Amino acid sequence: MSKNLNARRLNMQALAAEGAALVEITPLPNMERLAQELHGLEPDSAINWRASAELRPRSGADDDVWLRLEAKASLPLTCQRCMAAVATAVEIDQWYRFVATEDIAMAEDDQSEEDLLVMEPQFDLLAVLEDELLMALPLVPMHETCPVSPVFSAGEAELASQEDAEPHPFAALAQLKKPK
Repeated sequence: MSKNLNARRLNMQALAAEGAALVEITPLPNMERLAQELHGLEPDSAINWRASAELRPRSGADDDVWLRLEAKASLPLTCQRCMAAVATAVEIDQWYRFVATEDIAMAEDDQSEEDLLVMEPQFDLLAVLEDELLMALPLVPMHETCPVSPVFSAGEAELASQEDAEPHPFAALAQLKKPK
């Protein structure tokens, strides 16, 4: 099934009606925004992901189209302590419900527990996958224990030269304290 589908131009209604799953491996270089966040990029690095769509009955209206998106990856991020690469596991398991328009999505967003997406004739599933992966990244990636001790050198030479050149601000007070 997945060989005939293009994840950048999916008909979600047809995919849901068929009840099929799309199982793919997407190279990381194909996800440009995500690739910018990584600490180096191996040419063969990829994201394993799966998408399945289904129709769920709704009383008095057409069936709702639902999408489940799952992904697992180990991404090389930059450790914020030692600045070396840190392999970071990222997982996504998210359900979405499709609605007809952006106005409906905005109106129903506060009441719905699931995420809402607007139905488009050719839906770009890879863009949603990339968005979810970006949101799943940690704000401050770090090793539990850095393989190399961090070196804090920014401004140390300047600070040392200032300490040698300028007297301590409380040095004058020390002179007043000495007995005469």
